[in-house]
Amino acid sequence: MVENDLTQKEFHSFINPGKAISKAAQKIHGINIEMLTGQPASEAVLNKFKSFISSSVLISHNASFDMKFLRYEFSRLGLCLTNKAICTMKISREIFPDLPDYRLETVYRYATGNPFEKIKIHRALDDARLVAKIWMKLMRE
Repeated sequence: MVENDLTQKEFHSFINPGKAISKAAQKIHGINIEMLTGQPASEAVLNKFKSFISSSVLISHNASFDMKFLRYEFSRLGLCLTNKAICTMKISREIFPDLPDYRLETVYRYATGNPFEKIKIHRALDDARLVAKIWMKLMRE
């Protein structure tokens, strides 16, 4: 959660999907079934996440994708996600029209002027931290 140009709170949890994870997903996210063994089911995590976000505006680097995914997962549990969303990728295309691409790491490097941090891309918390830094920079522009 970003307030006053600072990250104030973070939410993170793994979810045990209760089924095998494809090799392709493991390669993209670096998460394997051993890491998820003993983790809570999606119902518990999504209920906590809904409480965490409350009515906040959600900021994401590909908001249309993320919001479709979240709405689907919430609807499976009979929950409704009505939060508004802002897309840093869409804003970046307007503010930085000459970038070679608008991947999260490219926009992060350009917007912050910092070398890409040692993080695990496509991991929710690390991606959220990058998006927060991009968002704070965009708000100063």
